[in-house]
Amino acid sequence: MRKRAIERVEAQHLAKEPPRFRVGDIVDVGVRIQEGDKERVQVFTGRVIARRGCGSTETFTVRRDIVGAERVFPLHSPHLAFVRIITSHRVRRAKLHYLRKRVGKATRLVEDRRETEDVRGRRPTTEKDPGGG
Repeated sequence: MRKRAIERVEAQHLAKEPPRFRVGDIVDVGVRIQEGDKERVQVFTGRVIARRGCGSTETFTVRRDIVGAERVFPLHSPHLAFVRIITSHRVRRAKLHYLRKRVGKATRLVEDRRETEDVRGRRPTTEKDPGGG
């Protein structure tokens, strides 16, 4: 149980609209990188294999399938520019660490055909087919 005083202090540092994604999704994560006086966004693409923590300490782990590189991102970090869902997959585990031992086709998961939401959790607008076909 977290103390209310700690929650009040943490509330100031939480993201206004944290991105909505699940373990098993393939995502693009945009990270702001400061180089001298310039700032750029570097994209890291991979599968979300874990989420942990709560509040301002919540993190998620993204793993690249081809290279085997992993990065842990703080969910409420100001350096996180965006999290874009590419595809969603149905998984039955909270952590997918078993994928570390697998390569190639062995890392395939069943694709989830749910309606994807954009980065802020809103459903995309769909145009009605005027032909009715």
